[in-house]
Amino acid sequence: MDNPLIINIGRQYGSGGRRVAAAIGEKLGIPVYDKELIIAAAKKSGYSPEVFRRKDEKKRFFSFFSNSGIDDNEVFRIQSEVIRDLAAQGPAIFLGRASDYVLRDRRCLNVFLSCPLGLRRKYIAERRSVDEAQAEAICQREDKERENYYNFFTFRNWGVASNYDLCLDTSLLGIEGTADFIIDFARRSGFPV
Repeated sequence: MDNPLIINIGRQYGSGGRRVAAAIGEKLGIPVYDKELIIAAAKKSGYSPEVFRRKDEKKRFFSFFSNSGIDDNEVFRIQSEVIRDLAAQGPAIFLGRASDYVLRDRRCLNVFLSCPLGLRRKYIAERRSVDEAQAEAICQREDKERENYYNFFTFRNWGVASNYDLCLDTSLLGIEGTADFIIDFARRSGFPV
């Protein structure tokens, strides 16, 4: 396929991005890459997957103190190569990791998913078995780490609508409805769905 469907999904922590991506992947029969990118990047580099897990979507501004033997820039470079290699193989959905920027030279559907903090807080509290105050702190910390990572490596602003083709609040349509909406949007936008 010359121009396969590639969907890049940026998301707020706890907004349901992983579940939306999984629903799209299942409906369209295409692979979803999230944590799998860590394993692929580790294999490509020869480093332990744990090195990539610790640095996943995080930018440490003082990473030269790291004892992992690989810095954040090298992790981003390796992960970007893996994303480009997978995108060249056929249709795919990529979660986070600045994939919209990494694949900026090809036609992709770039989506950003959000959800009100109160709903994200409730979901994270249930999922992680913590109280809602702790869940809110987790959401804010994870979002800040994603924002720092994205902004540093892309010279753009994470979550800003002008960086994406479509921005959606997952609380309005739910997981399945959001997935269906993205598929319909892709179809109407001329992507091969």
